[in-house]
Amino acid sequence: MLACILALCVAVSVPVYADGGQVLYDENGGEALQELLDEDTAVWPTVALPTEGAPEVKAKGAVLMDLGSGQVLYEKEAHTQLPIASVTKVMTLLLTMEDLESGKVAWTDPVTCSETAAAIGGSQIWLEPGEVMTVKELVKAAVVVSANDACGALAEHLEGSIPGFVARMNARAAELGMEHTQFKDCSGLDDTGYSCAYDVALMSRELMTHPEIEQFTTIWMDTLRDGKSQLVNTNKLVRHYKGATGLKTGTTNAAGHCLSATARREGTSFVAVVLGCATTNDRWAGARALLDYGFAGYAAYTPPVEELTLSPVKVLKGQQAVVPVAPATPEPLLLPKGAAQQVVSTVELAKDLQAPVLKGQTVGVWRLTLGEEIVAEYPICATAEVPAATFRWAYSLLLDALLR
Repeated sequence: MLACILALCVAVSVPVYADGGQVLYDENGGEALQELLDEDTAVWPTVALPTEGAPEVKAKGAVLMDLGSGQVLYEKEAHTQLPIASVTKVMTLLLTMEDLESGKVAWTDPVTCSETAAAIGGSQIWLEPGEVMTVKELVKAAVVVSANDACGALAEHLEGSIPGFVARMNARAAELGMEHTQFKDCSGLDDTGYSCAYDVALMSRELMTHPEIEQFTTIWMDTLRDGKSQLVNTNKLVRHYKGATGLKTGTTNAAGHCLSATARREGTSFVAVVLGCATTNDRWAGARALLDYGFAGYAAYTPPVEELTLSPVKVLKGQQAVVPVAPATPEPLLLPKGAAQQVVSTVELAKDLQAPVLKGQTVGVWRLTLGEEIVAEYPICATAEVPAATFRWAYSLLLDALLR
């Protein structure tokens, strides 16, 4: 594929046609097409040495968040409102994935491009009014080459109009707790919209709960239109960073160079957000430094629920003498590397319970501590119902005994 693309491309900032083919990429992404295609580019280091203190990030706003727990490991002006350019598309993709999961739309649904979507401008796949693509093709275009026209077509397909879709984007942002975000369009081309590094991390984390999105966010090069349109991803991490899983770049004059970068290694996943970088190199260096910092210093820890031995709890004046109990299923925790062996597990359990006991009723707590710090607490709940003993119930027991 690389040889085919190289035969098609020259150093220009618009689609290049040769023998009916075209090369498409995020023309506003701050990267030269030839550089993206250069096979000789050195692969970035895949294992970072632990760093002393927090990493240096040249960005107006930045966050490193654990995707599993949502724990923030690094922040710089994390709640400062900033334009985020095409990183806006993370929300467009999230709503699309949610509608796919709910069955509202299907990957194979045909979508006809409107004149409105075709005229959005900016980075695009040059959809023509009336051109038909599937939802899957439009998602690929939105992710890989940040196609604004593809986002517009998706928005109209999902909600009937772009303004209606934007209203839904803002409603979903509110549900996620994105308190410093206001979307103005579905693509990020409108720089009057804004968000912040923390909010971008929140919506990126939510998007990554949909595993199918990774079939697109990990693409470096692909095609559309039966191979006539070659797609090249601006996100260098996908090609050069070990464990990279996405996610979205964004660049405008007002927003600067932005990136929401996700990566996973050995069960640990992070999202690194950098906004408002002065140069594209600052963007890549900042995201790499944050991800390296996370992978070098932290690891996922799954609490060993299988090692817990919990005796049933005595029930007073109940139709059963005891009730079985179990802890809630624990989510993985993020701990400093090497700290897992120092975690202390303790259980506080009620001595007895007064009937009636409800299934799911909290009867104790499973606590994990690391030194003096409580790192997690999980409720221990009754796994069965125990009704209160009544005269009628006691009488029925007596009658059954007499009739045997």
